Amino acid sequence: MRSFSILLMSFCFLAQASAQDLALNWKPEPEFGGFYEAFLNHLYEQEGLKTQVLAGGAGQPVTQMVAAKKVKFGIAAADEVILARSQGAKVVAVFAVYQDDPQGFMVHPARGFKSLKDVFQSEGTVALQKGLPYTMWLEKHYAPLKAQLVPYTGGISSFIQNPKFSQQCFITSEPIAARREKLETQTFLISESGFNPYLAVVIAHEDTLKEESSVVSRFLKATREGWKRYLHDPSKTNAQMQKLNSSLDLATFDEAAKVQKPFIETRDTQKNGLGTMKKERWTTLYQQLIELKLAKPGQDVTQFFK
Repeated sequence: MRSFSILLMSFCFLAQASAQDLALNWKPEPEFGGFYEAFLNHLYEQEGLKTQVLAGGAGQPVTQMVAAKKVKFGIAAADEVILARSQGAKVVAVFAVYQDDPQGFMVHPARGFKSLKDVFQSEGTVALQKGLPYTMWLEKHYAPLKAQLVPYTGGISSFIQNPKFSQQCFITSEPIAARREKLETQTFLISESGFNPYLAVVIAHEDTLKEESSVVSRFLKATREGWKRYLHDPSKTNAQMQKLNSSLDLATFDEAAKVQKPFIETRDTQKNGLGTMKKERWTTLYQQLIELKLAKPGQDVTQFFK
């Protein structure tokens, strides 16, 4: 029944999409703030684009949609781009919101952990989503594991109830939810292990870059300006996004926007502009995915991003 619902949702999403739309891989939240800023303030329209920002959800096949040219732009993670290209999909990354991966593991401070390694090499329970590249990397990197790994089912109820329970988290989500419950947390980022893909990456089809370079250029111009404005003052856009995603209150939107800022604005972006990407980072990630036997060797790293 769940699979049917996801397929139906994806079909409806495709039916609504138009040529210049941006397909998100999740609901309206601060990680997409700059895109909504650009859309709500008509920055795309000022560049002559009829871009709509389309909210996503669990199971949304964004990479496949861009590969099939159902939408002009989409949101994915850097490792998803490499995996898709290993399978023949001609998708290319053109802008990276998160310069550093904001995913990590949330633990109880009383456990006295000093590093991410302690999370996996100590007795207790760790909830995570099995089968993902970063999960496979952590299992390999921190072997032999002493912690019991269990599926992550969402929420923080188990974390609240069990002092020896640790779980995966997004720095703009679960730790904030825990603080709302007056619960102290400690977070170790996945990037500590050396696995640090760009996240909230805008992707486009190879053909779009070749045949519609002006569209891509204008889209990126509006997007950069949108993120610049949002990072400066997210309040108005947060209020609009909260109306579209009432599962989060406005205070959570505002706190998440503050927490994520150093993951978006870095020395690299200050020097080269928001959304910038570096070959060295893509090369490292590619080699890690090859090591995990998830990507095919022999690909040209420069084809992963522009």
